[in-house]
Amino acid sequence: MSVKPTVGVLALQGDFAEHAAALLSLGVPTQEVRTAGHLAQVDGLIIPGGESTTMAKLLDAFGLRTPLIAYAQAGKPIWGTCAGMILLADRLVEDQPEPLGLMRLLVHRNAFGRQLDSFEVDLPVDGLDGEPFHAVFIRAPAVCEIGPEVQVLSRLDDGRTVAVRERHFLATAFHPELTNDTRMHGYFMEMVEATCVP
Repeated sequence: MSVKPTVGVLALQGDFAEHAAALLSLGVPTQEVRTAGHLAQVDGLIIPGGESTTMAKLLDAFGLRTPLIAYAQAGKPIWGTCAGMILLADRLVEDQPEPLGLMRLLVHRNAFGRQLDSFEVDLPVDGLDGEPFHAVFIRAPAVCEIGPEVQVLSRLDDGRTVAVRERHFLATAFHPELTNDTRMHGYFMEMVEATCVP
C-alpha cells in the first residue's frame, strides 16, 4: 500500500485548524508548519485565510519567508486561501503587505468590503465534478490581472476572478475549509500526489 503524501498547513495565524481537519477527514497525513524544519517535512503546503499583513509579519519574524520561496521554487505545491492568495501574488493593488511573489497575479485585498460584506455563493469550479461549490467569502480578495500561465478556475457572475492555478500553485479567494465540502482539498491533494510520483 502506498503512503499518502504529507500536507502542511502554515500555522502562524488564521484558520489553519480548519484546513487540518478537512485534510484529516480525507485521511491525509497533516503537519502544522511553524518553522523551516517543519516545512522540509511536508510534500505540499496550505497557506490559510487570516489577516494577510499579520501573517506576512509573522513569516518574517519566524524566518520563514526565504525557506518558503525556496520550497516553492523546488516545485512543491502551495495552495493559498483568502489571505494565502494575497501572499502568493506578485503584485497587490495596495502597498502592504509584501507578498511572496510566487504567482503572476495582481490581487486586490478586501475587494468586496469589510467583514459585514461577507457572503456565500454557489460557484462552478473547473476541475471539480458534481454540483457547484458553496463558496464562503470573508473580507475576501479578488484577482484583477493574471499572467499568461495562470488558469482561471472560477469567476463570480460579475466577472471577478476568485480561483486560479499556475503550475503547482493554487489560490482561492474563498474559504473551502469552512464548509463540509472537501472537493477543493481533494483537488489540491491530486496536485501534491502528482509531484510525488517517482
